[in-house]
Amino acid sequence: MLAPFEYFHQRRIRNLKRQQRAQRIASLPAAYHSAFTAFDKSVIDKPIEELVQDVHKGLVSPTQLLQTYGKVAIKAHEKTNCITELLLPEAEEWAKSEINPKGPLAGIPVSLKDSLQVKGFDISLGYAKLANNPYQEDGGVVRLLKDAGAIPYAKTNLPVTLLSFESDNPIWGPCLNPHVPQYSPGGSTGGEAALLALGGRVGIGSDVAGSVRVPAAWSGIYSLRCSTGRWPKAGINTSMAGQEGVPSVFSPMARTLNDLTYFTRAVIGMQPWKYDHSVHPISWRDEMEQDARSKKLKIGVMKSDGVVPPTPAIAHAIDTTASALSAAGHTLINITPPPTANPLIGLRLAALLLNSDGCVTFNSHFLA
Repeated sequence: MLAPFEYFHQRRIRNLKRQQRAQRIASLPAAYHSAFTAFDKSVIDKPIEELVQDVHKGLVSPTQLLQTYGKVAIKAHEKTNCITELLLPEAEEWAKSEINPKGPLAGIPVSLKDSLQVKGFDISLGYAKLANNPYQEDGGVVRLLKDAGAIPYAKTNLPVTLLSFESDNPIWGPCLNPHVPQYSPGGSTGGEAALLALGGRVGIGSDVAGSVRVPAAWSGIYSLRCSTGRWPKAGINTSMAGQEGVPSVFSPMARTLNDLTYFTRAVIGMQPWKYDHSVHPISWRDEMEQDARSKKLKIGVMKSDGVVPPTPAIAHAIDTTASALSAAGHTLINITPPPTANPLIGLRLAALLLNSDGCVTFNSHFLA
């Protein structure tokens, strides 16, 4: 396709997808557009472990929780452009017929990075070429969530190629920082971080080289980059299928540390190796968790990488954290990069690992 025609074709797809998103939001029942109630406010600040118990006891319904977090998602999207695909009202039907109301995540709305497979919806990854191709069934991660009682309710923004610490793409546009809109929320799971920072509960992102950690830092939430093979990643699409030099790891994200811990424990408790053969069959070990909570740690502190000096705010945060850890009785060791470490060589090696096919795979997703 000649360049001018390619541009117009991409623009048509972009406009169509954005119109579909706007129409979905506008056509939602009035409950999703109303002001936050006292009930909503109590739900938003309640730990998910307690919300699950309330659902088990019949004190609150999954649909009520979904409507609360649906409001949160709409308002967060208006501020940051964090949503790619809004899964409402399908999620209401799933809440009634497809989730396990007695599961460890019963009734909990979960947002997902756009790259996760949900039946009836695209995984565009911000590419026009991948748009308008909805999947016919849920991927393994989404099936696990529903079996645990969770309700997928939104897919979130990311950068095209997934190789950026910002979250902008030609289809959905840029996602903005939830606190300072002139800044980025981070990437590549930036839409997820923005939604969680503005009142979302828990979500799932992916990380090769910081894609859940950077958004957590820039948006002010919590994330955990799980070890390879610990968290399921069946039923996804990516810009670099087959890239295993630095494996992508799907991982939990949350607004609070308590929720992050509970969410991670609940997913591991669902025996994810039954949904994804690449997951190691290792159960959650409570004794190791308790041991980690009680023992003193030896922690390395690197205040600069020797290339880019930290800003005063970051330097202050590192010092504050180090002081708190030291006061808690942990041993801190200052780490400086060895003089033989060459950051440019490290960058080149990383680029070769990530793009060992000469960028053929992710370039193939662009319209030609």
